Amino acid sequence: MRARETNPEPAELALRALVWTLGEPDRALRLLDVTGMTPADLRTRAGEPAVLSAVLGFLESYEPDLIACAGGIGERPEAIVAARAALENAA
Repeated sequence: MRARETNPEPAELALRALVWTLGEPDRALRLLDVTGMTPADLRTRAGEPAVLSAVLGFLESYEPDLIACAGGIGERPEAIVAARAALENAA
């Protein structure tokens, strides 16, 4: 079994990615525009697999953000993609 540091839980990774995404106002607005979510949606539904999957899908759709986020949260880009797939299957 892998150590937790190398195999993060998908929801935990996605929440860290969400915090990273919201840390830059223009990127946060782009997330809302692309996903159709509102700030209230994010506040009330942030823990739901479908919302977390949408956040990771947003990052995955623009490689510079995916790579920057991975570096910012200390994960590999492949881990973000894998977490999105796992959350999508859980939704």
